Amino acid sequence: MDVDKNLKNGLNQSSSKDRYGMADSTKPNQTKRLVIKNFKSKPTLPSNYKEVTWEKLREAVVAIHNQQSISSSLEELYKAVENLCSHDMSMNLYDRLKNVCENYVKSIIKDFICDGMDNFMYLKKMNELWESHCRQMTMIRSIFLYLDRVYVLQHSTILSLWDVGLHLWRTHILGNNSIQTRTVDSLLFLIEKERNGEAVDGALLKSLLRMLADLQMYQDVFEERFLQATDLLYSAEGQRFMGEVDVPNYLKHVDKRLKEESDRLLHYLDIGTRKPLILCVENQLISKHITNILNKGFESLMDTNSSEHLNVMYALFSRVKDGQDKLCEYFGGYVKVKGLSIVQDVEKDKTMVQELLDFKEKLDNFIEGAFKKNEKFVSAMKDSFEVFINKRQNKPAELIAKFVDVKLKAGNKEASEEELEMRLDKIMILFRFIHGKDVFEAFYKKDLAKRLLLGKSASVDAEKSMLSKLKQECGSAFTSKLEGMFKDMELSKDIMNTFKQHISSQGDAPNIDLNVNILTMGYWPTYTPIEVNLPNEMVRLQEIFKTFYLSKHSGRKLQWQATLGSCGVKAVFEKSNHELHVSLFQTMCLLLFNDADELSYEDIRDATGIEENELKRTLQSLACGKLQSRVLKKKPPGKDINVKDRFFFNESFTLKLYRIKINQVQLKETAEENQLTNEQVFQDRQYQIDAAIVRILKTRKTLSHTLLVTELYNQLKFPVKPSDIKKRIESLIDRDYMERDKENTNTYVYVA
Repeated sequence: MDVDKNLKNGLNQSSSKDRYGMADSTKPNQTKRLVIKNFKSKPTLPSNYKEVTWEKLREAVVAIHNQQSISSSLEELYKAVENLCSHDMSMNLYDRLKNVCENYVKSIIKDFICDGMDNFMYLKKMNELWESHCRQMTMIRSIFLYLDRVYVLQHSTILSLWDVGLHLWRTHILGNNSIQTRTVDSLLFLIEKERNGEAVDGALLKSLLRMLADLQMYQDVFEERFLQATDLLYSAEGQRFMGEVDVPNYLKHVDKRLKEESDRLLHYLDIGTRKPLILCVENQLISKHITNILNKGFESLMDTNSSEHLNVMYALFSRVKDGQDKLCEYFGGYVKVKGLSIVQDVEKDKTMVQELLDFKEKLDNFIEGAFKKNEKFVSAMKDSFEVFINKRQNKPAELIAKFVDVKLKAGNKEASEEELEMRLDKIMILFRFIHGKDVFEAFYKKDLAKRLLLGKSASVDAEKSMLSKLKQECGSAFTSKLEGMFKDMELSKDIMNTFKQHISSQGDAPNIDLNVNILTMGYWPTYTPIEVNLPNEMVRLQEIFKTFYLSKHSGRKLQWQATLGSCGVKAVFEKSNHELHVSLFQTMCLLLFNDADELSYEDIRDATGIEENELKRTLQSLACGKLQSRVLKKKPPGKDINVKDRFFFNESFTLKLYRIKINQVQLKETAEENQLTNEQVFQDRQYQIDAAIVRILKTRKTLSHTLLVTELYNQLKFPVKPSDIKKRIESLIDRDYMERDKENTNTYVYVA
């Protein structure tokens, strides 16, 4: 009543002043003003108001704790708190409320001291009480909101009512050692059950772990022990599984475990646990077993084309430090070992290049799919190829050249132009790895010459495409002679057109159609001239062409290469006529049977003048080849030619085809040809070493042996042994191109 009276008097006084002020403001030349003054005296509360009001609030708090209905309305309680705070009773109210809440929390400790509950029931009880406590503190805070907003916010050192609730729970419930230990043990027990494949209450785990996080006890109380348990679990599991299962299943298990732990982070673990948890799994299941995994299963996965498992391995190894590098190291080692087994297997020389191409394609597929186009693996593959393919000097380069020869002879028959182009691109990749590119050039040039001269090239476009690839890879100097061979073939066509016109104008056309290819000696392989006894008509036609050519090109010299000649011969048999495509030597042998039914080996040798080995090869192709292509018969029968053999024309020869090619003998490389080509390469290399040594010394004038060898290795484009360099140095000293320094024999001086 006193409060209302004072309030009324205060309002009356204010109103009186207001009215008085308004009256004065009407006077002339006087400024209007409005004056508002505080109450002269603060309203006073009844003497027992504080205790009565607190008792009402305490009863409400107790009712909330006991989950009972509150006798007073929330609005009335809120107003009571506001009145107490307005009269400087906030501190006392805060302390009293805190004590009531603390007593309640202490009272429920007994609910956790019970051995009759299993782990699940214990956690369920903990969660129920925690959720109840949170609901209670939320409701209490709503009643004491004015206190929380006015008093607490004005004092930074005082906890908010919600934080008080957390503090009390942290201090009295989880601060209790037995409760804390039992809670964490139970949580770890449920997680272990889940890891073993049993179903658990994920919502319960999430709620309790969030409780620990809210109480700021998650890391200190739970996470440390959780990570220790995880470390022990996966340490034992890694050891056990490595001994029990194969690598694919082990990788599958590790991948599964990582996904499971990620799901736990998503469902109930705190996100801050991600890094140490995943690191723990990666360390125990991957890092500690990298070497064992690779030794036990990497090679078999590669051999069986298990791209899926390799993809999993790559993904897992990429998660740990140095894992990707270790995998790349084993990949490079695998490539070297497998590649070397292909290159050094002499019995598989015929299939070496195709096996290398298949191997390269297999590795490309692994890099594309399993290893995600990682540049480290690409580099490792290239380096490994370069190592193993050059372990066997010269032979891989030779076989690659021969492989190209086969493809360019049968390109359009085996594949379309697009497929042939792709195949040539793949071959060029192998070509880049070889060091002895001069060996490739020598054999490629020899085979190209045969394809051009014998008309065995399947596609001129493919030939020129290959030439373009070589030029792009090695430069114009590498392909200049090869390009010269094509130019010679084109010029030869023009010359032959002119020659045929010349013959026609003379009116004395021979019954033999002659076609001559004019070869520039510097462009083409070196051929040893062979003198043979050509038929008179051929000799006469050669002389006619020689006279014609020299009249057009004076000062030149023609040298006929009989080994490169080929002919088309019409043959008449008892049942059929055929056109035989044969070599010049085969033609000379066959023409002898126009005048004789039977001839001995000596007869043929004396009549043709063909060298022994070449004659045996020629007769073998005519009489000992496939049964359907034996134009001659031999007595006694057999696969080899002997000097006592006799030969007969095969009158009964018959074949459905009209045109028959029997000159394959020209395309086959003899052992002598192979040796000659290798010797030529060796000789060319000696010239290049000599030229490089002289060139270096001419620039430096004086140079030590070590520096000279280093410079040579930098300049030479083929592998060279130190012993070969020593021999060339001694040769140049003997020929007075250089000399040893008189004071230091390990130093060389250029001789001008």
